[in-house]
Amino acid sequence: MKFIQRLSFDLRRNRVLMLMMLPGIALLIVFKYLPMYGLLISFQNYQLFRGFFASPWVGFRNFEKFFNDPFFFRLVRNTFVLGLYNILWTFPAPIMLAILFNELRLMWFKRVVQTVSYIPYFISTVIIVGMLKSFLSTDNGVINNLIVMLGAEKINFFSEPSWFRTIYISSEIWQGVGYGSILYLAAITGIDQELYEASRIDGASRWQNIFHITVPCLIPTISILFIMRVGSIISVSFEKVYLMYSSATYETADVIATYVYRMGIKSSNPNFSYASAVGIMNSIVSLILVWGANTFSRKFLEESLW
Repeated sequence: MKFIQRLSFDLRRNRVLMLMMLPGIALLIVFKYLPMYGLLISFQNYQLFRGFFASPWVGFRNFEKFFNDPFFFRLVRNTFVLGLYNILWTFPAPIMLAILFNELRLMWFKRVVQTVSYIPYFISTVIIVGMLKSFLSTDNGVINNLIVMLGAEKINFFSEPSWFRTIYISSEIWQGVGYGSILYLAAITGIDQELYEASRIDGASRWQNIFHITVPCLIPTISILFIMRVGSIISVSFEKVYLMYSSATYETADVIATYVYRMGIKSSNPNFSYASAVGIMNSIVSLILVWGANTFSRKFLEESLW
């Protein structure tokens, strides 16, 4: 009874805020929760013209099909390796860039560099990949021209499996490092400036200020963003991989998302149930990773999402 009375009081007191929340809640329900009903097809031999209710049930057959797929281990390996490399290289980059921005003293130069670093984020993935293929082309590509000038032979980067991960991660850093530094810059501006003044009085250098004041004060922000980022290890960017890879680079480039799209949707006989089953597994693994990262952060860093 007390809960109902308290809820009623909160609704009356915050009715304007509640009304402002309604559009967001409606979007969340319509586009996030209602579509979850469609996950039922993972346990069916879904047939488009028969619908959800008339399609025959097959239990876990679609999951077993994926586990028994001859390319299963290659797909899992490529997905996890690319996701881990992505975090290993792209997660620290915005932190370091934000610290460097904070140390710049020429304000006009700082504003120019920040603006330039933000621009790639607003370029579409299609254009990014087009630029990469142009720069790395064997036909008058800038990079290959430089290689030839240095006396080496041209490299067909987009046909060499060994180069795929390097190109992918490098482009991810270039595209997202500037925009990703915004949150860290905001956190740095919130640090008490008296800490820096006291350290300067004690004779601390700029490097000592960074390692003993800036970085420790960024730990809470880093922890929360890292937990959120861990969940995306297995959710490698489908669009960029799909635009960059080819049959010649499947060895290192073919990930779960592209394989499911190619075999479950793009094929002449699309298997929506198979694609949905693999999608569920991706979501479950991502949830486990987030839960594990949150538990680790709460135990050792005393920061967590919940």
